[in-house]
Amino acid sequence: MTNSVKTPTAAESAPFPYVALFVLATAVFMSVTAEMMPTGLLPEMSAELGVTESQIGLLVTLFAVAVVITAVPLSALTRRFSRHTVIVGVLLAVAATSTFSALAPTYGLLAVARVLGGTAHGLFWAVVGVYAAHLVPRHQIARAVAITTGGGTLAFVLGVPAATIVGHAFGWRVPFLAIAVLSLCASLLIAKRLPRMAAQVRAPRVPRARATADVRQQPGRRKRMDPTVPGVAVLCVVVGLLMVGHYSLYTYVTPFLIGQMGVPIGNVGAMLFVYGIAGALGLLVAGFLFGQRPTFGVGIALVVTGASVLVLSVWASNPWLSIPAFALWGIALGVIPTLMQARVLHVASPAITDTAAAFYSTAFNIGIGGGALVGGLLLSEFGLESLPVAYLLLLLVSGALLWISVIVSHRRHAATLS
Repeated sequence: MTNSVKTPTAAESAPFPYVALFVLATAVFMSVTAEMMPTGLLPEMSAELGVTESQIGLLVTLFAVAVVITAVPLSALTRRFSRHTVIVGVLLAVAATSTFSALAPTYGLLAVARVLGGTAHGLFWAVVGVYAAHLVPRHQIARAVAITTGGGTLAFVLGVPAATIVGHAFGWRVPFLAIAVLSLCASLLIAKRLPRMAAQVRAPRVPRARATADVRQQPGRRKRMDPTVPGVAVLCVVVGLLMVGHYSLYTYVTPFLIGQMGVPIGNVGAMLFVYGIAGALGLLVAGFLFGQRPTFGVGIALVVTGASVLVLSVWASNPWLSIPAFALWGIALGVIPTLMQARVLHVASPAITDTAAAFYSTAFNIGIGGGALVGGLLLSEFGLESLPVAYLLLLLVSGALLWISVIVSHRRHAATLS
């Protein structure tokens, strides 16, 4: 069986669907901005709500936990619905939960709003990658995913920094209201401009009597697991570990910038803007330099990330070293999520594409929630300086696991050919 997600409608000769992919990128921008806004507004939110910065960081964890719990079940429950309808509905839910967040008078109600937002976010990520892959031939998947996930990078370039600046000036509730209005507008844009994609078609049902006869004829035969499942599972574990390390530091990047790097609070938005621009550059690198070799690109990005975080751990107070390292970290993290998702879509067979995307989203958000939780615990017990150290340790583990999986894959491929 060929590992392909291409459908007959994705003809080789068809023009590249830039408009549709940019529309999807707009939806990604809204969803990621809504998810990550608390990271830039920790001081304001903790002061008004009367809780610690670690507790505000846990709002990211709650959001991610909701994604983890609901992504796969909701993906299965909505298989018979048009993917177009699902994405529009998810953006309307983002608008509603962002409004709820902006109006929440207490920390408890804000936590409820974040859980509801995470539920919508999980379904969104279970659908959007598959939608992008549906629009292009197999050899263009990495490029399509790079454009679509570019909306997430743009969220770090413009969304989170702009929300931080606006929140510092007018209060943290204003950015939540703004993202609610923009998400509503994006849902209308999607409804009008996104090509429709049918619901995933299930295999035809076999009559019960025939199935029973088949079983009697082959009593010792069991249903085989899809052969691409182990490869997808390993990639999900790797991305989960990577994101735990990343978000253990990034969730608390505002106090780290202020406390360890000595950045004035008024310049935090500008630093996040630098990080986002670097991520956009990384996205271009992912799409145009490593699009045909995603695993190699991830390996290079891991090395760059490790070097950058090491500098932030040892020389954070030296701006001549720490600011370039901060930017390089952003470039590397523009590469990794894009190529990891492209790799999952390459590895997964057509029969499990939706499921693989849902499990990838689940693993990614386990990393986000776990990272925010681990970072909050380390921040409370050991201080800001412990965050990059934990990140480095998890980079080593995930990098080793990825390397082992590549070796095993090559050996299996060689055995198949021999």
